[in-house]
Amino acid sequence: MHPISVSIPSFRLENNHVERGYTMFRIDVLTSGRQHAIEKRYSEFHSLHKMLKKSIKPPEIPSKHVRNWVPKVLEQRRQGLELYLQTIIMENEVLPKIFLDFLNIRHFPSLPKTESCGSFDTDSVESSKLSHQPIVVFLNDPYLLPDAHDAFSNVVIEGVIHGVFFANLQPR
Repeated sequence: MHPISVSIPSFRLENNHVERGYTMFRIDVLTSGRQHAIEKRYSEFHSLHKMLKKSIKPPEIPSKHVRNWVPKVLEQRRQGLELYLQTIIMENEVLPKIFLDFLNIRHFPSLPKTESCGSFDTDSVESSKLSHQPIVVFLNDPYLLPDAHDAFSNVVIEGVIHGVFFANLQPR
């Protein structure tokens, strides 16, 4: 499963003087432990659907035309749009960039659903690539002064400690 979850917990009616009233749907997006909320109109969902059809086979989207704006009908549309987004996430191993942009997700790694840290089978070049990002590992605490016999003492740490804490500390 993708490390993305979406829900549409609410909607609100928006009225202004320039155009006819419309509905804004609040989308809660949770990815990599971070949550953010966005608001989209149905017309934005419909545009997304048309663009997704060029790259994937998206699920059905709720009807564009709503005859009446009663809360029950809008609630059904909210549920349908929530299911629409969740189905796209569940049915696609790699999520299209246009979908990630719609959810305001940037720099999301496109990992297959079933792979979390790559394969250790080194027979093929493709399977030997790890899919996670490298990290820095310290064998010792990097904030401690090196041993006296260390050929490459850390001048920066010694200078900071000398300047801040010990005026009479002699460099090694």
